[in-house]
Order: sequence, then C-alpha cells, then structure tokens
Amino acid sequence: MFEKAKKSGTELLGKTNRIVEGTSIIGDIVSKADFRLDGELIGNFTSQGKLVIGPSGIVKGEIICHNADIEGEFQGKLKVLEILNIKATAHIHGEVLVGKLSIEPGAEFTATCSMLANTKEVTLKDGKGAEQKQKE
Repeated sequence: MFEKAKKSGTELLGKTNRIVEGTSIIGDIVSKADFRLDGELIGNFTSQGKLVIGPSGIVKGEIICHNADIEGEFQGKLKVLEILNIKATAHIHGEVLVGKLSIEPGAEFTATCSMLANTKEVTLKDGKGAEQKQKE
C-alpha cells in the first residue's frame, strides 16, 4: 500500500555524497551518484557520476569514474571516461587514462597519460566483489 519505488541510477545523479576533512577510509567505495572527497581514501573508488577531490583530499589507489575534478592529492591509477579537470593545487602521481584532459598551470602532474577511445562503459563492483558492466 505505501511501498516506496526503488530509485533508478538516473535519479541518483546530481546528488552528492561527501567524505569530510579529517575522515580516513581504508577500503573500496562504489557509488552511482556524484561524490566529493575532502578526507583521505586508501583504496579503490568506482562511480558512474563525478568525483571531486577537494584541496585537502588525498586518494591512494585506483579510481574509475565518468568525470573528475582534482584539487588535492592522488597517487595510483586514474581512469576518467569523459573529462578530467586538474586544478592548480593538485598533485597527481601514477597512471592516467582519460577521455579529455584539462590541467591548470601550477598543478603537479607526474604521471603517464593515455587518451581513451570513445567509450562510455564503466565496470562497477557491486560491493560483493562481482563486476557489472554499465553502458549509457
């Protein structure tokens, strides 16, 4: 009678999850929605939305997402299917695979960089370790 309808992935887009400054997470994060990280993540991050790493944010691990803005530190493997914006305060070390790239003057970018072919496919882990492929 009063059943709530399940939200589809498109209804979640535009809503933002946050990890605030002073918070550290060791493990993996999987999200269908946008995400802002001002704390620290040691592990992997996968999202169908946009990731923003704030000026105090630190990520060590692997990131797979559609779009990203980085103002803080990243070390590891970064795969952005669409647009990666690297701000002047950012420090990037590792391997970068990207659809389109924007780097502001002053950013530290010490990484190998490869441009992706036109693809909109991302592999998500469902929290149980199983992989699901999503296409738009």
